[in-house]
Amino acid sequence: MSKHLIPDTLMLEERALHAINAIVGLADHDHDGIPFFAADLLQEPACMTHGDWDYGSSHGRMIDALVLARHMTGSTEGKETEAKYRANLMSFFKEDGLSYRQVSPAHDWEPNANLIDQRAVILSLTSWYMESGDPKVKEAADRHVAALKRIAIKERDIWFYPASEYKEGGWPSSNGILLRLAPDPASFCGRLVMPLLKYHEVTGNKDAFELCQFFTALIIERSGVFNEDGSFNTALAYRSGHFHTRIGTLDAIARFGAFTGNAATIAWVKKSYDWALTVGTTFGWTPGDMHEQAYEHETCSLVDLISTGITLAQSGYVEYWGTVERFLRNHLTESQLLDLDWVQQSEDHSNDIHGDVSYYKVADRTRGAFAGYSAPNDFVCDVIEGRGHTNDLQICCLGSGTRGLFMGWSNTVTEHKGTVSVNFLLNRGSKWLDVHSYLPHEGKIVLNINADIPRLLVRIPEWAGFTKIKYTRERDGIVTAGHGKEPSRWVNRCFLLLDEAYEGETITITFPLSIRTTVETAVDQSFVTEWRGDDVVSITPQGKTKPLYTSRVVFEQAPMKEGSLRRPEQDFIW
Repeated sequence: MSKHLIPDTLMLEERALHAINAIVGLADHDHDGIPFFAADLLQEPACMTHGDWDYGSSHGRMIDALVLARHMTGSTEGKETEAKYRANLMSFFKEDGLSYRQVSPAHDWEPNANLIDQRAVILSLTSWYMESGDPKVKEAADRHVAALKRIAIKERDIWFYPASEYKEGGWPSSNGILLRLAPDPASFCGRLVMPLLKYHEVTGNKDAFELCQFFTALIIERSGVFNEDGSFNTALAYRSGHFHTRIGTLDAIARFGAFTGNAATIAWVKKSYDWALTVGTTFGWTPGDMHEQAYEHETCSLVDLISTGITLAQSGYVEYWGTVERFLRNHLTESQLLDLDWVQQSEDHSNDIHGDVSYYKVADRTRGAFAGYSAPNDFVCDVIEGRGHTNDLQICCLGSGTRGLFMGWSNTVTEHKGTVSVNFLLNRGSKWLDVHSYLPHEGKIVLNINADIPRLLVRIPEWAGFTKIKYTRERDGIVTAGHGKEPSRWVNRCFLLLDEAYEGETITITFPLSIRTTVETAVDQSFVTEWRGDDVVSITPQGKTKPLYTSRVVFEQAPMKEGSLRRPEQDFIW
């Protein structure tokens, strides 16, 4: 695609390209290509470490992320590493169809089929099959789903797993007891619904649908994971209200409610989602849990919020489009590690411990990863409360962060029964139209129409009002103008109706930017936050180690650059 001048503003596909660098860079080529799980960037020199999540969980997340990132970017970087990840993932399956953790050279971990891992496994197999259509992948996925069904404990109206880990001999494993992981329904059952449902949509697999149906009933009707008011049960047996697994479960059940057309299920999710929003910030920081990890935000949790918000918005709660855009523009992209000048790295392997720790080029290899634990104003969480500083990167957050970029990118422009909707005011190319966003510098969006559109809708942020919205339409040298005060111009509360649009037409929409200050609360700590539209431009107090929101420069006119927007021939829908 030929390059031309475009706004030099946030492009999610560029961020996905950076993520590929970290996905490939985390592979440990001295340990069969198994990726490192975590990184401590404060240590001098910085180090990467392996963990018990190295197997089905890490490989599954990396394969899924690479499929999505390659669709966004067209990049082929790291194909050999990706092939190794895929081969490793397949090698973790045993005859019973489940994915097993392996014996580690540095740790005395007991091989087991961890139930948290299985979610990432079927997630990756689903994306892999959607991308390739490979019958061998489908065969592995079918066997995996059948195994998940076979080992579930089945009662009259619910199914569940009685422990965190399954062994070849059956339930339970001694390691599950040592880890003090109670049979938490959200962690082991609820989150599984999301990839299982997509696998059912893609293949028609009936076992996958049954698992979704009975796990959803377990969560809503019997589990006690969520309190009556929608809040998270903070008991130890429920992982202290662990946010990633709670909101991941909401994401899963929202999808199931939408798929089955169950309005009551959607309303149930909305109640808990609204509660979760009250204990985070409006720019996307969330607690890790409600006790020891409260100060540690996981990118995983934010991506769950993004995905759940999109499903709720698609189900008619259109106010969440704006909520999600704030998350995308702020804490998701701010949590991506691009500047590593503050990280000290080693240039050799001399201090590495095989299968355990590496100090080699950690900064270079992790560029593009997402925060594992962050503060609202700092990439590094190093507080006196909670657990203090543990690590800064986790591979699960890299996988989730990449998926978050994809969810934002793929839902920026959508089509349904002839109606094309621009839901996020972000740069995005598509076969219908290209979106050029001048935000946060200017309140301006330019749409280049690539094909005739019977009905075009554009979401306008709630802070922009309607009286000062203006637009011009240029087609074949003829320019017409309109404004937001025209009758019958607004539908679905916040969408500007532009009627038909035609190939070759250029539509420019302008509106005033909201310049405002909010006080955000995160676990009883207050942060004064300056906004320009939906973008945070500064936070006080500033972070100390790797401050966030300190390098955002705003101009009166958006800077321009030479470039182009990717337009896939076929959209990849998750």
